[in-house]
Amino acid sequence: MRRPSGIVQILRQFPLLAFAVLILFPFVMIFFAAFKTDAAVYMAPYNAPHPWSLAAFRTLFHGGQMFLYFRNSTIVTSSAIVLSIVLGSMMAYGLYRMGRFWGNLLWAVVSFGIMVPTQVNMVSLYIEFDKLNLLNSLFGLVIVDCTFLLPVTVFIVGGYLKTLPYGLLEAAQIDGASEWMLFLRIVTPLSGAAIATVAIFSLVMSWNDLLYPLLFIQSKGLQTLPLALLHFQGQYLTNYPALFAGVLISAIPIVILYVIFQRFFMEGLTAGSIKG
Repeated sequence: MRRPSGIVQILRQFPLLAFAVLILFPFVMIFFAAFKTDAAVYMAPYNAPHPWSLAAFRTLFHGGQMFLYFRNSTIVTSSAIVLSIVLGSMMAYGLYRMGRFWGNLLWAVVSFGIMVPTQVNMVSLYIEFDKLNLLNSLFGLVIVDCTFLLPVTVFIVGGYLKTLPYGLLEAAQIDGASEWMLFLRIVTPLSGAAIATVAIFSLVMSWNDLLYPLLFIQSKGLQTLPLALLHFQGQYLTNYPALFAGVLISAIPIVILYVIFQRFFMEGLTAGSIKG
C-alpha cells in the first residue's frame, strides 16, 4: 500500500495539533503569569516573564497559610476518595451479585445520583447539615464529597465487574469461599484498573471543588485550596500572579498522580470495550 506523503500526513494531523495548542495555551499563560510581577501581567500579558520573579510564591507561603489550606484539601480529598472507593466497590459488588431484576432496578436508582445536578440539593443539604452541626467542618465536606462520588464509583466499578467471567466466582464458591473472600481476594484485585480510574476522577472532582467549601465553610482555618485562592481576587483589584501561582501549585498533585497511574486509568476506560 502506498504511504501518504508528508504534506497529507500534516494536513490529517493539523486538527489534533490545533486542538493541542488550544488546550496548552491557557496552561502556558498561567505558568508565565505565576512568575511575573503584578505590573508585568497587565503590561505584557502574553510575553514570557522578564525577569522571572518569585514574589507571587512568597506571598502565597507567607505565614504558612498555604500549607494549612493544602493540608485541609488533602484531608478532605483523600478521605472522600478512600470512603467512596470502599463503599462504592462494596455496593457495586452487591448489585453484581443480585438477581437481574433487583440488580438492574437498584442500578437505575443509583444512576439518578449522576443525572441529578448537585446544585439542586444545596438548600436541603445546608438545612440538614445545620441540624446535624456539620457546618464549618472538614468532616461535613468529606461526607458531601463522598456522597456525590459514590454513584460514579458504583457506575464505573459495576460496569467493569460485568466484564468479569461469572464462572470464576462460582468456581471459588464451590471451593468454599465466602462472599467476603470473593470480594476481597478475587473481585478487588481484578478491579484495580477500574478503581484507579475512580481514584483519579474523584481526585479531580474533590480537589477542585469550590461550591461546597464556599457554602459550608466559614472559618478561615478550615478553608480548602480553591476557596483560599478567592482571597487574591477582590472587587476592584486582583493579585493575578499570586492567584495563578496558587492554581499552578494546586494542579501539581493531580498531574503527579495522573502520570503515575495513567496506565491504569487508560485500562479502566477501555475495560470491556474488546471482548473475545
